[in-house]
Amino acid sequence: MERLIRAGLMFGNLFHVSSPALVERYNRALEHLTGKRTALTDFHIDISGYSPEVGDELGDHLYLNHAGVNRQFILLSVDQRTAPLLNAKFSTSRDILRQFITENEAALFALTARDAVAGELVNSVYDVSTPARLLDIRTVTIDADTTAGTVKDADKLAAMVDRFRDTPDGWYDDVLIAQMIEVAGRTGDVVRNPVTLKQMSFAQRNFWTTHFGGLYLFQDVEHPAVIAPAGKTALTDMPVEFIFDGSERRRIAYFLKLNGLVETVVEARGINSAAILRQKMDFILIDAVAGQGVDLTGLTRADLRRLARQHADRLPPEFHSLAQLVNWAEHGGRFPKIDSDDAVYFYTLRAADTPDAELVNMLLAELAPKDVRQLFICHKDLFYRTYARWPEAKKAFVVDFLEWEYKVDKAGVRDALFGHDAPLVPPPLPRRRAKPAPVPDRVIASVGPWGAVKRRR
Repeated sequence: MERLIRAGLMFGNLFHVSSPALVERYNRALEHLTGKRTALTDFHIDISGYSPEVGDELGDHLYLNHAGVNRQFILLSVDQRTAPLLNAKFSTSRDILRQFITENEAALFALTARDAVAGELVNSVYDVSTPARLLDIRTVTIDADTTAGTVKDADKLAAMVDRFRDTPDGWYDDVLIAQMIEVAGRTGDVVRNPVTLKQMSFAQRNFWTTHFGGLYLFQDVEHPAVIAPAGKTALTDMPVEFIFDGSERRRIAYFLKLNGLVETVVEARGINSAAILRQKMDFILIDAVAGQGVDLTGLTRADLRRLARQHADRLPPEFHSLAQLVNWAEHGGRFPKIDSDDAVYFYTLRAADTPDAELVNMLLAELAPKDVRQLFICHKDLFYRTYARWPEAKKAFVVDFLEWEYKVDKAGVRDALFGHDAPLVPPPLPRRRAKPAPVPDRVIASVGPWGAVKRRR
């Protein structure tokens, strides 16, 4: 894992907590949420305020995520918005936190200037001791305030101000005025500078969770199902009609098509499908030869072709199927027949343009794990777990590739692989102009055929 960390591919873009003021604010929030404090004076935190260093110190890496539900968070700066979410138990958690920070950026900027903001992603489920409990998670609401209760005090002060204004004898209510002055000393002028955080709730119907070996729950689709790639033997109590495990490829493929969740790479608009498929071939090739003592550093396209020829007997069926598909995309000819029973099938798909595109691409990455680029982008949890089992040669190749081919332009690569062009809309038909009325002969005679001509003075 050290190779990943040095390349900035693991624990990258974390927020650095190094000043005594920030450490003290973090400790106040940590004690407020958990009753614990850290003795560290220098550490890094993710978007939720979780720190791997603090987790090591406390001997508890779920210190902000007890039982894996209702994740708590600590915000020291709006800059945490760009940080990753480590140890994520639900695929939706980072997006929820990022949207909360974005929607409340001005208020959070003001609040974190003096204090930490502590909060919780609240839902109606406090434990997931059984798989059926996951189906009870429907919405997630954010509950947040500073450790000093600034937002709560601001709401209280605003109510006092309204009472003061609406009461005819408000100027004579010394108790009310004294209370307003006391609370205003903590909150500032809430009339001119309101300190409020938007009350935000998020639907939680389609999501992935690490619980029970990793599950994909699709409830808000026309034909709901749960997909358990690692196995479904522990899911007998889930009141869901369709539960598929990783071996039921045909049924998973039918589910994805039936709900309009996927499209083939070759039919997607605005992408270089042949280049994407060829890159998938490269990853499959590297996987096949990495344990053979082959030097995989600095490979060119010619080197990859040479490796494919030399190790043709080791190449799996999906490599040859993709080669046929690339040949069709570049040169035409007969379209190769690939159905869901083929090992290559899920390598040929990507998410369609739906609100659940990220979740679907995450599932496809797990169903086509040799595509290491998609695995890293869409399913980091699984990427890190499988990386540990790879031969050293493959580890080195993948890290170099991600560092030099992906990290330099993350947004561009994501758009090239998973972006969707706007649908083609035909231009509006030009309006037919009304035929002008004929100009009377007397007018033409008076001003000429070209219209009136101004005379020079």
